[in-house]
Amino acid sequence: MKTVSELCKQIKGIYNVEGNVETPITGIAADSREIEPGNLFVCISGVHVDGASFAVQAVEKGAVAVLTTKHLELPKGTVQIRVPDIHHALEDMVPYFYDYPGRKMRMIGVTGTNGKTTTTHIIAHILRAAGHHVGVLGTIHALIDDEELPIHNTTPDVVELQRFLALMYEKGMTHVVMEVSSHALALHRVAGIEFDTAVFTNLTQDHLDFHKTMEDYVAAKAKLFKGLSFREHVKDNKTAVVNIDDPWSKDILKACQCKVLTYGVEKEADLRGSNLNVELKKSSFDVTGPFGSVHLNMNITGLFNVYNTLAAIGAAHAEGVDTEIIDSAIQTFHSVAGRFELVEAGQDFAIVVDYSHTPDSLEKALTTARAMHPNRILAVFGCGGDRDRTKRPIMGKIAAEHADIPIVTSDNPRSEDPDAIVAEVEAGVKQGLKPGQHHEVIVDRRSAIQRAVELAQTGDIIVIAGKGHETYQILKDCTIHFDDREEARKAVLALKGR
Repeated sequence: MKTVSELCKQIKGIYNVEGNVETPITGIAADSREIEPGNLFVCISGVHVDGASFAVQAVEKGAVAVLTTKHLELPKGTVQIRVPDIHHALEDMVPYFYDYPGRKMRMIGVTGTNGKTTTTHIIAHILRAAGHHVGVLGTIHALIDDEELPIHNTTPDVVELQRFLALMYEKGMTHVVMEVSSHALALHRVAGIEFDTAVFTNLTQDHLDFHKTMEDYVAAKAKLFKGLSFREHVKDNKTAVVNIDDPWSKDILKACQCKVLTYGVEKEADLRGSNLNVELKKSSFDVTGPFGSVHLNMNITGLFNVYNTLAAIGAAHAEGVDTEIIDSAIQTFHSVAGRFELVEAGQDFAIVVDYSHTPDSLEKALTTARAMHPNRILAVFGCGGDRDRTKRPIMGKIAAEHADIPIVTSDNPRSEDPDAIVAEVEAGVKQGLKPGQHHEVIVDRRSAIQRAVELAQTGDIIVIAGKGHETYQILKDCTIHFDDREEARKAVLALKGR
């Protein structure tokens, strides 16, 4: 608990307070529905709503203070803190309110376009095998050891993030492994966190609706690595773990002023993967590093997972985990939900559900499928609405080039017209089609999955790309339950007449 006065003293800039500055604050919330007695309500202006319009409602629920950019007509006795910029004030106040939990635990941040989720989960698996209590924050969920909590963004806003971290520290976590998105870095959502190990997986086209250029995109990612060298650190042993095979790694390495561990397969690296053997359900490879050479057997497959595993080995090594523990832990790690996840329903062909929703990740998923030497590849895929439109034809062309039968469908259309999105994707498909190659456009995603199952023959692989672990589909007016894995199983069982 902190007083209004104590919180305001953290603000690096001008502010004005109306009301009793000694008022104690029990919590901070930006959603009026989450307000509890004694809380500070934050009036954040979003795209569709202005938080200030819910201030009275928040006070009625028990908020004793409001953080706002303008004077509001509120019930008597309510403290108003006025600042020019809500987000900057939160960056200063919130970590302090929760006593800087990100400075008390070992913080491992993983950033990159693809591979963040799998890499964070492998790192956490290794750290747990080494006896540590580990929290995970990422796209799928938040984990406190084995306890699962829902999460709304890859990296939550600063209020939710600090609340998660404070809870993790309270429950005895020694390490936190988290995905760190470029949005979070650009918007300072990770303010107040002292990272100890930072991992760069790769950088490919995505989020250009937000960053505008690839140069701005990599500059946002580089902030995580610049942060490792801040002078006011309270923890020692800072390490950057960087994929040297990625062409953008040179920009990341320029930002590093700490110990660096590079990893890769193609180029000379501190951690080098070689002698790769990739099968449908498993893979193996040799890794050479500061600890010597080790042969690894994995229950996950694909070249991209070789890279994810190398990144995790680098992070675990940086955190002082013994090679023997790393080796045994990797052998017991199984795939993350929606990441090249096999769907079994007794069919004589393979079905894979993958979160690949960028050009690079779609190409890697299809290339991995091709390495399984299937009879044919059928790709069911689409692109999300209200996101980078430039990647739509690119992904369409990639699907046509790498799949035998591309089936274009809807993803999460959000506020856009699904037919219009699909048309932009199909334009790219037509550019990549080979003479006589068959493709289909089925806007309804359930029907598209059913069609792929109908077309599949013995020895084929169906790759259902884009949504992965998601159990919903975001439409213009509502969000519905939709799980690619469930739909694939239903389609197979229906085909068998069960």
